[in-house]
Amino acid sequence: MARPISYTNSTLVVRLKLDDEESSTACWDSLFQLHSCTSEVILFFLNGETYLGQSCCRAIRIIEHDCWPSMLGSLGFTSEEGDILRGYCDASNSTVSPPPHNTNAME
Repeated sequence: MARPISYTNSTLVVRLKLDDEESSTACWDSLFQLHSCTSEVILFFLNGETYLGQSCCRAIRIIEHDCWPSMLGSLGFTSEEGDILRGYCDASNSTVSPPPHNTNAME
């Protein structure tokens, strides 16, 4: 005799970030973006190229910080590689140019 499966739909919905449409869209769009920049990420590790495009890093940051922190591991990256990608992309995000100087401010 088959036993009933206890299934909680809300848990899956929350884990997949489907409960908030705005968050869901950003997460899934970022996952598709990461798919499209896979060759960049592979070259980053194989050839020692120390460059990942801005959109690729943005996707990595969104996925790792806002969506599914363990996703890179699920895609086959080691935890060390995930840490390297996260560190590189976080650092590249913090090196944006400063805002223009306000010439109207009183000194």
